[in-house]
Amino acid sequence: MTGTLAVLIATHNRVGLLERTLRYLNEARRPTGWKIEILVAANACTDRTHSMLDRYVRSGAGVAVPENRLPLRWVAEPRAGKSHALNCAIPLLASDRTAFVDDDHRVDAGYFEGACRAATDYPDADILCGRILPDWDGSEPVWVHDEGPYRIYPLPVPRYDLGPKPIRSPQDRVTPGGGNLVLRTALFARVGDFSTAYGPVGRGLGGAEDHEWVLRAIAAGAVIQYVPDIVQFHYVDQTRLRLRYLLQKAYERSASAVRLMGTGGRRVLVPPYMIRKAAEYGFAAMTAPDEQQRRFYLVRLAAALGEIKGHARANLDGNAGTDS
Repeated sequence: MTGTLAVLIATHNRVGLLERTLRYLNEARRPTGWKIEILVAANACTDRTHSMLDRYVRSGAGVAVPENRLPLRWVAEPRAGKSHALNCAIPLLASDRTAFVDDDHRVDAGYFEGACRAATDYPDADILCGRILPDWDGSEPVWVHDEGPYRIYPLPVPRYDLGPKPIRSPQDRVTPGGGNLVLRTALFARVGDFSTAYGPVGRGLGGAEDHEWVLRAIAAGAVIQYVPDIVQFHYVDQTRLRLRYLLQKAYERSASAVRLMGTGGRRVLVPPYMIRKAAEYGFAAMTAPDEQQRRFYLVRLAAALGEIKGHARANLDGNAGTDS
């Protein structure tokens, strides 16, 4: 099978990581018969992202193989917010398939081969989802690899890994996010744009714009296939492994997740169980006998407080409607 594939990247003021992502995309092996291009949505960028992209288009500067570089188009979206960036790029897509790659990911050398082969092997799949693995290099703190009762979850370095075997309808186990999807481009016409009520704005830690879109795709009848051979690695920013960031991330992402679930039609300001859970985690953190347990309970407390925020936002959404 042959076809066309567009790699869609939304980026905000991370030109160094974006250059790294482009380099690995160019180094990945390319399957015969497939036409591949890159489309970058530069979101409210004030660093040198625009000039770097212009240099890439003109001369291939910053990539490993400029003489055979992947063609690239880019668009500037001045409204801050990842959803705005993605939405401004969607009308520009003309390929059979669209692959999502974050600007802090590196693709595996066999990424394109895996994605294009999967499009052939699973022709009825509207969405192919692959693995996202932390790009550990040995410099990370030991506690990130804990598997015991006090392991930190979810880690601030995204991970999506359902094992080495293909799985039909992986959303029955874990709904995939948008970090490593390859979807039929025509699906946008059925599902629509990304909701601007969700997702990060600038350096904010909000999220769920991808989960919300995938849930709408499922509701529209999209067929999803997990393909372990489609692999991306998420850059490990050491600052994300500090306690302050762990707490901020747990708070904001829990708020986004609970807001997305909604209130189920109930108009309870704050469910008593949420208050009780936050109090229990707070007490456990204050009385923890060691650093490992204290870190665990503080992160759980932040997540519990985020759930309260998310429920309050869901109440507001129910009263006023959600922008989508």
